[in-house]
Amino acid sequence: MTSRWFPGFRAGLCALALATPGAATVVLGHPAVAQAARDAGAEAFVQAQAARVLQVLNDRAMPREAKRRTFEALVDQIADVPRVTDFVLGKYNRSITPAQKQQFTALFRRFATNVYESRLGDYGGEAVKVTGSTVRAPGDVIVATKASGGALKQPTDLNWRVLKGADGRWRAVDMQVQGVWLAITQQQDFVSSIDNAKGDVGVLIAQLRAQVAQQDAAAR
Repeated sequence: MTSRWFPGFRAGLCALALATPGAATVVLGHPAVAQAARDAGAEAFVQAQAARVLQVLNDRAMPREAKRRTFEALVDQIADVPRVTDFVLGKYNRSITPAQKQQFTALFRRFATNVYESRLGDYGGEAVKVTGSTVRAPGDVIVATKASGGALKQPTDLNWRVLKGADGRWRAVDMQVQGVWLAITQQQDFVSSIDNAKGDVGVLIAQLRAQVAQQDAAAR
């Protein structure tokens, strides 16, 4: 498995994603923006969650294993991991066996947490500020943020796509870094790997298991 954004981003940054399970592939696609209004609720959600993530990652006093567990729990609160798991499998989410899905889900969850921690850990000491938002449809918003200060030589733009669920809670859907929507890119990489294996999802699972092992070894 060769991912286009792992090497360049210190093993990459996994995107956040959520919506209705049966509609994951449709919901996470990014068609043209429908409206131009701002949404204060979506902006407040992103501002608060970005601050929480950086607070955990920048806590130098917290032991590494405790930080990993705390960060993993935080990711579960912010993102619908089962949703993004369905999405990144693309068309193969319909044909994967229950046993394979169980294996893939466990590996992908660990993989996602590792890449979040790795990439976002680069933003030490910076401030993240919401600069605006665009409403694509009711409950579907792209929130623009800017990271600045700390080790950054110049401000960095990060765009977050968030959806409001039936329970009224916002969740992050995807993140755009350096012009790339990461969940969509990850789906393309995973589907390509399975296509190259003639539809054998087990090959992707083996590749992902090896990737997670490398991540864990690098983190020690």
